Amino acid sequence: MSAVALDAPVPVVNADARAVGRWLLFCCVVLLALVMLGGATRLTESGLSIVDWKPVAGVMPPIGEQAWQKEFDRYRQSPQYTKVNRGMAMGDFKLIFWFEYAHRLLARTLGLVFAVPLLWFWIRRRLPAGTGWPLLGILALGAAQGYMGWYMVKSGLVDIPRVSHYRLAAHLSLALVIYACMFALALRLLWPRPAATDRALRPGLYRGLLALLALTIVFGAFVAGLRAGLIYNTFPLMGGQLIPDGLFTLQPALLNFLENPLTIQFTHRLLALTTLALVLLLTWRLSRVALDRTQRLALGALAAMTCVQVALGIATLLTHVPVWLGTLHQGGAVLLLSAVLALGHFLRGTER
Repeated sequence: MSAVALDAPVPVVNADARAVGRWLLFCCVVLLALVMLGGATRLTESGLSIVDWKPVAGVMPPIGEQAWQKEFDRYRQSPQYTKVNRGMAMGDFKLIFWFEYAHRLLARTLGLVFAVPLLWFWIRRRLPAGTGWPLLGILALGAAQGYMGWYMVKSGLVDIPRVSHYRLAAHLSLALVIYACMFALALRLLWPRPAATDRALRPGLYRGLLALLALTIVFGAFVAGLRAGLIYNTFPLMGGQLIPDGLFTLQPALLNFLENPLTIQFTHRLLALTTLALVLLLTWRLSRVALDRTQRLALGALAAMTCVQVALGIATLLTHVPVWLGTLHQGGAVLLLSAVLALGHFLRGTER
């Protein structure tokens, strides 16, 4: 493969682009914390503790014993209390309530952290050219995400005391779409790349990696929603087998990939290991090309984060999904997505 043009001029970053880019990166950090808190909320089974959705009034938690009792009485009408937590004490209810309340409050905070500076940048005409509509689109996705969160919770307040794993996957996926949009735009503003100067590398491998990672994350959400991580807590074998029995017990066969916990855990494992293999292949191919320092750092970060995420996944499985490890694994998915996006950005000018 031919070498990359390392001396290509890099566009200058002006003050407005730098300010907007840093603001977007801060929003990404808040969203990362929100995703991890959401994972902890799910793992502690706290997500159904607040049985209504009040976007404005819900900012205030219960104050005083009477208010707490009313909140608890509403929860005691829910399927989770009647079928899972019957007899729960007020102290235990407060614990799960605070997890869900903190998750919702942080989501509202992110909305303000995004919307208020956006309005300020817009009024002051400090938004870089071409960023106005994308930022409005991200704001609209954020509003949709707020409703999606409640739509997910509602699925666990009817008969079965567990949210729909389809809605859980949609909720997580939309959060990561928002994250990816903000992160990619921040990269473009803070570290613009020169125009393409070399066409020796083909983009198919990178795009395939991004699609594979997205699919792996979706199946990870299915694993979480169906509690599939609590079965076959061994690795690499499942029930003493490399390919376990029972993968296709549901009919039609496609339904197993959507609702069979065994098949979903097996598929998530397979996708994760395939992602690791593809990253190693990409690393090997790019090691044969003359990359600049930033590109080498991005490639190294991707390889390292992939190994860390796979290790976190295996550890989470072997230890029967403790809250802290499950939360780290969910946060690791966001960081791995960041590494993939960063590599794709910094390879501009080389992989086109």
